[in-house]
Amino acid sequence: MAHQPQIKIPATYMRGGTSKGVFFSLADLPAAAQVPGAARDALLLRVIGSPDPYGKQIDGMGGATSSTSKTVILSKSSRPDHDVDYLFGQVAIDKAFVDWSGNCGNLSAAVGAFAISSGLIDADRVPQNGMATVRVWQANIGKTIIAHVPMTNGAVQETGDFELDGVTFPAGEVQLEFMDPAADEEGAGGSMFPTGNLVDELEVPGIGVLKATMINAGIPTIFVNADAIGYTGTELQDAVNGDSKALAMFETIRAHGAVRMGLIKDIAEAANRQHTPKVAFVARPADYVSSSGKQVRAAEIDLLVRALSMGKLHHAMMGTAAVAIGTAAAIPDTLVNIAAGGGARNAVRFGHPSGTLRVGAEAVQTQGEWSVTKAVMSRSARVLMEGWVRVPGDAF
Repeated sequence: MAHQPQIKIPATYMRGGTSKGVFFSLADLPAAAQVPGAARDALLLRVIGSPDPYGKQIDGMGGATSSTSKTVILSKSSRPDHDVDYLFGQVAIDKAFVDWSGNCGNLSAAVGAFAISSGLIDADRVPQNGMATVRVWQANIGKTIIAHVPMTNGAVQETGDFELDGVTFPAGEVQLEFMDPAADEEGAGGSMFPTGNLVDELEVPGIGVLKATMINAGIPTIFVNADAIGYTGTELQDAVNGDSKALAMFETIRAHGAVRMGLIKDIAEAANRQHTPKVAFVARPADYVSSSGKQVRAAEIDLLVRALSMGKLHHAMMGTAAVAIGTAAAIPDTLVNIAAGGGARNAVRFGHPSGTLRVGAEAVQTQGEWSVTKAVMSRSARVLMEGWVRVPGDAF
């Protein structure tokens, strides 16, 4: 029996924030994968090594976690006042599924660097030295991200002394501005609070009624209080990810919250929408030891947050969820704001499993409706490997 040989596709493997992913220029993809559809999804699944019933992604570029099972497709933007279009695909590990429903805030930090290095940015917009401002159109959610990328001698400055909890080594700092971050999710009416409430009572089978703040900002996110579900907010990954009953509980919360947010019409649809919404639990500050052994003091933070991604507790914090945290913290009387001590605020530092993160947000209320003009945070990014990724020619 004849077998198709492997084909080579130009690709770059990058870390962005606390995530890793395979980056492609749209024009470098095989013709069938240059448009959305089954061929594109099949190609990306094979690149990453999914679906893998062993859950290891050994035969692909994925790292067997939600943070490392990611793909990015970039192209020059045809939109006014934008440089590049950024499309993010979250690849399921054990299922044949690519979720296009949301952004990855961490990999957003690598988009500007990849775009500059790949020649997708007009040369007159890139300084020899200083800061390049890359205007990114986030195609999944239809939002603008402004990335400030350091340049030295005409090249992206990837090295530096900026430290990010959840990343082992320091690197160059990339500041990201998520403009007007309330997500325009289909079916959610484009509202930051799709239910119209800052806090809802969410009926969850097997749990009861939970107070929940459900917000579309950065990424649709459902916040609940840690103590309402038996946690303190100081938990590390093993405390949740090794507990199948807990994971099932969080998925039930996520599915019922998704229905209330108008993201899905029926609970059963949640299985095919794994990337969004996220579910997170919050608590007031407390001392704890991070996953690296670093002591985090209650006095150093405003609140504790733990968030789940693709069915597992995240090892640090998703960048998009950090936008949701910063936004909700800026709006008085949300559960996030209350956990942070209440009142008006334009920035918070929160504790997550790997350490701490600061995020700022500018919130305003007009005629009773809340909006956020932008959320700001610093991340870092670095090229890990570049060249070609290989896949069997009949894989898509």
